[in-house]
Amino acid sequence: MSPWLFAAAGLVLLFVGGELLVRGAVNLSLRLGISPLLVGLAVVGFGTSAPELLVSLQAATAGQPDIAVGNVVGSNIANVLLIIGTSALIRPLYCPPQMGRRDGTLGVVAAVLLILLAFAGTIHAWEGAVLLALLVGHLAWSYRIERRDYPPAAAVHVHETNEMAPDRMPAWVALAILLAGLGAVLLGARWLVDGAVVLARQAGVSEAVIGLTLVAVGTSLPELATSIVAALRGHNDVAIGNVLGSNLFNILAILGTTALVVPVPVSPELLHLDLWVMLGVMGGRLLLLSVGCRL
Repeated sequence: MSPWLFAAAGLVLLFVGGELLVRGAVNLSLRLGISPLLVGLAVVGFGTSAPELLVSLQAATAGQPDIAVGNVVGSNIANVLLIIGTSALIRPLYCPPQMGRRDGTLGVVAAVLLILLAFAGTIHAWEGAVLLALLVGHLAWSYRIERRDYPPAAAVHVHETNEMAPDRMPAWVALAILLAGLGAVLLGARWLVDGAVVLARQAGVSEAVIGLTLVAVGTSLPELATSIVAALRGHNDVAIGNVLGSNLFNILAILGTTALVVPVPVSPELLHLDLWVMLGVMGGRLLLLSVGCRL
């Protein structure tokens, strides 16, 4: 099979598998009695970031760390420019200012941390543990505040849950869908990384460039589809909520988890431009959302 077909088949499996995994996980969580607020905060965030996580793990353990890091950086850029941009073309977007300030600020902090780690050269296991601890602390703090006060930000997370599970399904069906989605994402991650490595070599470009472009956009497809559907249904807050959560999970959960498994070197090539572009678009998004700006 040609590398283009390998990569294309991997992207299709990531897209379909990512959708199945998220919907199965959300429905199963609700059947287990987990509140829609917590499901929206944690389960949806982890689920929509599953393609990026498995691709980065596959790439790092296979000795292609540039694809792993490029995937995270490129996905964060695509989340803001591609997903929010496309959704805003469908319907004006609005996010509660307190949610934009809270999640957007932590996203910028996470981006700065990633740049500092890039200057150090390698993300080690203890640094990955710190990134994961930051994410867990943020989720616990957000859940406590939103459960107690139920601000508009809490409604966004409940809307995210309802978008993923409009009709509740039996627990065994949800589990079967979750497992099928997980299998598809695992296989898709392997095929995409294998095809991307060959394409990079054939095109004479670095693996970081392939990670920033083909791999990053491909792994962002589940979030893009979810945000477009939400915008068409008039749930314009969900589109921004998906992006805010995904950007956080990409840096804190994906790189954190990957570094726990294997040290992740960060290519100096990413420090020349791409990491700064990521920081710039995330900072610009924070500026708009912190004042409740419609997009």
